[in-house]
Amino acid sequence: MSFLWQEALWALLLVPLLIAAYLWLLKRRKKTAVTWASLGIVKEALGARRAWRRHVPPALLLLALTALLFATARPTAVITLPLVEQTIVLAMDVSGSMRATDVQPNRLVASQVAAKAFVTELPRSVRVAVVSFAGTAAIVQPPTLSRDDVFAAIDRFQLQRGTAIGSGIVLSLATIFPDAGIDLSQITGQRLMPRALGEKAPEKEFTPVEPGSYNSAAIVLLTDGQRTTGPDSMDAAKMAADRGIKIYTVGIGTKDGDTIGFEGWSMRVRLDEETLKQVASATRAEYFYAGTASDLKKVYQSLGSRLSAQKKETEITALFTALGALLALAAATLSLWWFGRVA
Repeated sequence: MSFLWQEALWALLLVPLLIAAYLWLLKRRKKTAVTWASLGIVKEALGARRAWRRHVPPALLLLALTALLFATARPTAVITLPLVEQTIVLAMDVSGSMRATDVQPNRLVASQVAAKAFVTELPRSVRVAVVSFAGTAAIVQPPTLSRDDVFAAIDRFQLQRGTAIGSGIVLSLATIFPDAGIDLSQITGQRLMPRALGEKAPEKEFTPVEPGSYNSAAIVLLTDGQRTTGPDSMDAAKMAADRGIKIYTVGIGTKDGDTIGFEGWSMRVRLDEETLKQVASATRAEYFYAGTASDLKKVYQSLGSRLSAQKKETEITALFTALGALLALAAATLSLWWFGRVA
């Protein structure tokens, strides 16, 4: 146990002083009783059973004061609490094809607007992570409850060459399951940073589960669907399906596409709806076109929750305050019951 305001513990010095004062009052009362009557008469009047009762209310009151003094110091303790885990990973395409203007003002801006509108509608208890992918994938924002951090991460996107949709999916899975030992060095060319410097990510046995059965997390993939590099999109989708993760795909662009120019090159980019539909279908999720906020609400409606236990340092001031109040109430009740008075 630790305390947020340790200086308040000095007030506990009052406890031995109060004990000493109580003993002094008992001694003084005993001398007064001897002055007015013989000791035998006093004992007979009080009775053996009644004698110990007079010490119970003061003892309870002293314990109540001690608990309240502990509460003043704001104690904390590491306790196991139930935790509702809900996580959504936004995997967003930042490849050069996202500069196409077949969706106004362009595909990238349209995906950013849709993503931020979606995040705004989510309950505050849902953690959101952001993964960007082009030729490779990167975690732009780890899972967080801060919507401002998520929006800032989305606004920092920089267009890059290549479209590795599979890499974005795999890195999203590693973000959801950071302790699963997913080896990103063989799949995306990078590895998640271990918990401690030099610590090797443990290899863990994996048993496939029913597709779409993991209801506490999901991936929202926003892209034009045209893969140019990296692992196959469907192979990555199978990895997600085997882990029960749903991938809701959002197509940005048009089937006719647009011609874009980049560093003296020009190319035709089209929306690959077929691939996005297959990815969503393989993971028991849905495909959405253009990604309107109203459509994306369906993602959260299918997102369940899973209770788990987590050890966390928690302030327990309220516990000591309640204990002090109950002890004080017990002291007053017993005093009134046994002696007909509170004090």
